[in-house]
Amino acid sequence: MNIAVVHGQQHRGSTYQCTHMVLDRLAERKGELQVSEFFLPGDGPGPCIGCGRCFTEGEDRCPHAAKVQPIARALAEADLIIIDSPCYVFGMTGQLKTLMDHLGYRWMSHRPHPAMFRKTGLAISTAAGAGTSKVTKALKTNLFYWGVPRIYRWGANVAAVNWEGVKPGKKEELERHAARLADRIARRKPGRRPSLKTRLMFAIMRLNQKRNDWNPRDLGHWRERGWMEKGRPW
Repeated sequence: MNIAVVHGQQHRGSTYQCTHMVLDRLAERKGELQVSEFFLPGDGPGPCIGCGRCFTEGEDRCPHAAKVQPIARALAEADLIIIDSPCYVFGMTGQLKTLMDHLGYRWMSHRPHPAMFRKTGLAISTAAGAGTSKVTKALKTNLFYWGVPRIYRWGANVAAVNWEGVKPGKKEELERHAARLADRIARRKPGRRPSLKTRLMFAIMRLNQKRNDWNPRDLGHWRERGWMEKGRPW
């Protein structure tokens, strides 16, 4: 199994530990894993400057392409995409949002990568208290609009400000949840047809492209893949 992990933080705290619980359990079920990990902000781009060149000229024309494209390639090559973020003021970390902004050109409304429609996604967040559901929902939204057909969410309220402060009983509970989640992911068969929601959204975006008179780059992407008529990426 090829896995791409994007950590919305540099430190290896509760969120990182939960992600690696899932990875460890998956390794037990699937054997050796090929894991590419990116830690933000160190491995990520600077803030999006809103130039729009990724949309109109191509992703390689982004001023931050040297940082964005290695991550984009890893996501395209992975069977499983894991994106995690601690909850900061009821949202994902700023550096992770910055990466999501840079990957806007990959939304179904623009130039979705064909491989995305056959992947599994997992959004993970932890917090001392509340807010993880808001983070995982936002991450799921990005994964959905990239075309990922099956997305799992895990929000864990750990009742501590760091991993060392998490009580042993809570850690055992997290381990059990990670094991159940790994089981579900391991059992999922790759290449299954996307959900009705994904297929409907793709159909809506195809109609939008038929009316596209402003962005030849996006229109060409859809035409080259035969998606304007009967072609589909699944």
